[in-house]
Amino acid sequence: MEKLNFREVNRLITVLRRMEEDFSSIFSDKAVQEDQIKCLSRDLVREEGRKALVGISVEELKQSRAGIRTGALIEAGYTDLFALSEAGDWELKAIEGIGEKQVSAIRDILAEFENRLSVRTTIRLYTLEEEEGESPKNRELIHSIAVYRQSELIRRDAEGIAEEFHGFVSEIFSQKLLLNRMQWLFSRKDSKERTIGAIEEILAFLQSPVFQRAQHFTELYRDVLSISVSEAMEDFSRNGAVYYTLLEKVSGNEAEKPLIYSSIPAKLAAEVDALVLKESRFNGDLRTYQTFGTKYILKQERVLLGDEMGLGKTVQAIAAMAHIEAEEGKPFFLVVCPASVLINWCREIRHFSRIEVFLLHGENLRHTLERWQEEGGAAVTNYESLGKIIEAIDERMKLSLLVIDEAHYIKNPGAKRTQYIRRLDNESERILMMTGTPLENRVEEMCSLIDFIRPELSGEVRGFAHIGHVPRFREMLAPVYLRRTREQVLKELPPIEEKQEWCEMTEEDQSAYIEELSKKNFSGLRRVSFLQEDLGTSAKARRLLELCGEAKEEGRRILVYSFFRDTLEKLSRLLADSCAGVISGDTEISQRQTIIDRFAQASPGSCLLCQVQAGGTGLNIQTASIVIFCEPQIKPSLTNQAIARVYRMGQVRNVLVHHLLCPQTVDEAMVDMLSLKQAEFDI
Repeated sequence: MEKLNFREVNRLITVLRRMEEDFSSIFSDKAVQEDQIKCLSRDLVREEGRKALVGISVEELKQSRAGIRTGALIEAGYTDLFALSEAGDWELKAIEGIGEKQVSAIRDILAEFENRLSVRTTIRLYTLEEEEGESPKNRELIHSIAVYRQSELIRRDAEGIAEEFHGFVSEIFSQKLLLNRMQWLFSRKDSKERTIGAIEEILAFLQSPVFQRAQHFTELYRDVLSISVSEAMEDFSRNGAVYYTLLEKVSGNEAEKPLIYSSIPAKLAAEVDALVLKESRFNGDLRTYQTFGTKYILKQERVLLGDEMGLGKTVQAIAAMAHIEAEEGKPFFLVVCPASVLINWCREIRHFSRIEVFLLHGENLRHTLERWQEEGGAAVTNYESLGKIIEAIDERMKLSLLVIDEAHYIKNPGAKRTQYIRRLDNESERILMMTGTPLENRVEEMCSLIDFIRPELSGEVRGFAHIGHVPRFREMLAPVYLRRTREQVLKELPPIEEKQEWCEMTEEDQSAYIEELSKKNFSGLRRVSFLQEDLGTSAKARRLLELCGEAKEEGRRILVYSFFRDTLEKLSRLLADSCAGVISGDTEISQRQTIIDRFAQASPGSCLLCQVQAGGTGLNIQTASIVIFCEPQIKPSLTNQAIARVYRMGQVRNVLVHHLLCPQTVDEAMVDMLSLKQAEFDI
């Protein structure tokens, strides 16, 4: 039997062992990363607790009955507890009447105060522009979350090969291989054959897709561990919502439960909370209030989710679907929504879950409907198309969950769309109605919706409607209606939230776009859906008006950006009295602040129209909290500068950014291009 090259054999073993260690560290480091985030979070909370001691008089020390001479402390200049906490033990002992026992008592009392105040502290993360004077631990924490965030993405993808990889390595290392000449000389034939076979297996494994993928993941992981603080800060400024979600999840720094539950009675809240959420089919991370909302949907089965705009009703609906699919295997979901958000729903379901999505709209509706009925998954349709599919569902299918987005669309019992929805009552095991519009003071509208999902409650609701926000009224609605506001559940300054609004082109949009395409006019192509004079036929303009309507309901003002003056001129005519002014390159500098001041005093739902080049720099427009881009910009910096006019110190509401886009146009290509420009950090 031919002898082995033991130097090469040991090299192969070393390569395999090192790769096993490196690949394993991707997973084993998770606990270390989480501990680091927890420690930094506790440190920041303690710092905030200490800051809260400012202004609390040292007279509070009298409550301890420890015989501390507060008068002597005040005479020495220690008037509040913060000043006392800053003093060294030797400084305090130098004060007449303050001995070692008193200093010890003071430290105990200060620690108790800090702990009490820390419990009520919500961590606020600061961007590069905001963090001046803040704790260095702010950067450390953001950096730790950045590393953890990217590591989790790698762990999620690497998990698919982990079992096979570790199984092979364990099997190889469990064998007694011959690793030197001496062992070879004094070993039996079967040991030699086993070693040769194992080496051949190792050689084959080192060339296998599993090993190559493991190698790829370890290289990616090394890159993640070398992320700089500045890169982390930049990523946080772009993905703040993800950072706060991970911080809450890892550190346990959650919103206060009474606020999460809002008006839900304690008994019902406990029952909802006890449900174990299955997330194997879900790809995202939920905030604490979103987890509760998802459980509420599942536990109560037929509900109206009224969370304020921007709190993630869609994500909660998708998480509920993912839970059901994990339990049932092949369920059927139907989402009914306005035409303007059809594509958004499809994209969000694909992004946040592993659920198959079917768009029931347009020319392929019949074929897609048949596929959905055969395969299961989530079908998404609009109110107008519902009439074309209702016969195929009514008394023929069982829906695990029916989702009705913008539920106020079916408030009129006599409308066709309402009648179609009501025909799905018996076919739907669960029903989720969603609206960001507050309904407590719209009794008839609310009763109309409740009558569909819980008819036994609607009469009682009408009877108590006159007491409005009184706890009895809210308690009555608790089994069917859940609403949280940003102020309740986002105690930190809420992060910026960006959303792509994919608008399916109208025939007029397509016709105008094809004409510009024939001219090979890039500038014209960028104005897709704003090319025609009549914006009543524009898909983007329709979505913009819907967003403005929602903003008005929530008492918000809107900043609308476009690169093109003619787009702003057309929108100005469309919005009419809702347009508070236009700022373009032609607007005199002296007039700009006048326009902004007028906008600040304008009524909710008012829009300020700005050309990106003119409104993107040098202006502070904190009175707006919704930003709408009519088209993608050429450079990410243009978009970021424009958003920064609103999202800056002084902004008291979270900022919602909407990008109006049309699929299968230059918009899609530009979104991909801009993503690549900022993808150096994202994996």
